[in-house]
Amino acid sequence: MLNEVYQFCEEKMQGSCEHLLSNFRTLRTGRVTTKILDNVRVDNYGSLTPIDQAASVLATDATTITISPWDKSMLSVIEKAIMKADIGVNPNNNGTEIKLFFPAMTVDQRQETAKKAKGMAEDAKVAVRNDRKKANDKIKVLEKDKLVTADESKSAQDQVQKITDKYIAKIEELLKSKEQDILTV
Repeated sequence: MLNEVYQFCEEKMQGSCEHLLSNFRTLRTGRVTTKILDNVRVDNYGSLTPIDQAASVLATDATTITISPWDKSMLSVIEKAIMKADIGVNPNNNGTEIKLFFPAMTVDQRQETAKKAKGMAEDAKVAVRNDRKKANDKIKVLEKDKLVTADESKSAQDQVQKITDKYIAKIEELLKSKEQDILTV
């Protein structure tokens, strides 16, 4: 029973770390990546879909992304979606494709992006702590139902805290790495 609680705890906390990594990919660093468009959705015949499902998206160099829609009638829809997403650049539509030219990041932009990364990491830590609370609540229910003793319950809660500490440290490590990536010119 307690092993199931530990496994639940590990899976949830690992999921929080993976979610944090996917959020980090949307942040801009010195070199532009197509992941910056992951959260941009376009109206593709009545349903909101990611840009990469309606067009070919390529990072042609360190500062340029080229978007070539499979259906040319989607050009204006994609252009509007990018402007609405406010990713920091205006799309350039040449009639066949859209190009996004990202200027070099200023120090202020880098610091602002690092601040966003800290916020994302803090959200991940809150999720991990919520997972800890859920696991501890499950342990308390097992103790209340007399399925585990008070000593086993205390030991199990200590184990959950160790798992929590491990994932908080992992989040800190991911944040430190991402900050370094963002702030390096």
